[in-house]
Amino acid sequence: MLLHAVDVGTGPHTAVLLHGMMGSSESWWRVIPLLVEQRWRVLALDLPGHGLSPRDPHLTIERAGSSVAETIRRLAPEHPVVAVGHSYGATVLAEAARRLQPALAVYVDAGLALPGGQDRATLTARYERDRAARLSSEWLRRSRPFYSAQDAEVEARAASRFDPATMASISCGPDHSWLPAAGSIVVRADPSDWVSDDDVRRFEANGVEVRRIPEVAHTIWYSHFDEFTAALPELFAPARENHISREPSGVHKSRARLSEPYSAPDYPER
Repeated sequence: MLLHAVDVGTGPHTAVLLHGMMGSSESWWRVIPLLVEQRWRVLALDLPGHGLSPRDPHLTIERAGSSVAETIRRLAPEHPVVAVGHSYGATVLAEAARRLQPALAVYVDAGLALPGGQDRATLTARYERDRAARLSSEWLRRSRPFYSAQDAEVEARAASRFDPATMASISCGPDHSWLPAAGSIVVRADPSDWVSDDDVRRFEANGVEVRRIPEVAHTIWYSHFDEFTAALPELFAPARENHISREPSGVHKSRARLSEPYSAPDYPER
């Protein structure tokens, strides 16, 4: 499966952005222009069942990861890639990393474990209820006071395009867990509901750098944009200061048709 992508910017390196569950490529609306300013080419993907990408009611995490890797190979076959995944997008990145072989993998507030064995109908119904609530930008701003009006607008639009059946299918198979390769980065909200202290110990024992940002929301760049960008100078420092290794950063695992890349809308200035 080939996925829909926002493809903007030019430069010697490509940054791949993978959003969280019920989000879309638009979730990075504030991040993308800053990366372009720093001379990155940016590929922000819509994951399966999200945004303008295909639906798949029988999706597995393996197929989701393969779709990401296949799409990036098609769009950037020769570029060194730095990949950033948030939450569910980080889980998909962990699955894709062996095939994608990014120069650097960044996992944002994700424990990189996927419990399986869920009842498909029950989980689909739950996601449908969650989706219905998120259709209201007013509700999003009430429940997440740190959202800007633009944040709420893009997340409400993402909810309108979210397919509960595709997402539920991911959790109906076996349990999965992933261990990022040495040299990867985990950005953790501190405290975090998603990355436990045991996860931190597991990551650090394998040479993964865990960077903590205190008192931030799960979607860190929505609540604390400056702190998020400061935590990742590999991406957001001035271009002359970026020194991205071309050595691949993989992961150890335990356990349609491509829409034409479209021109991104005019993103608001930072």
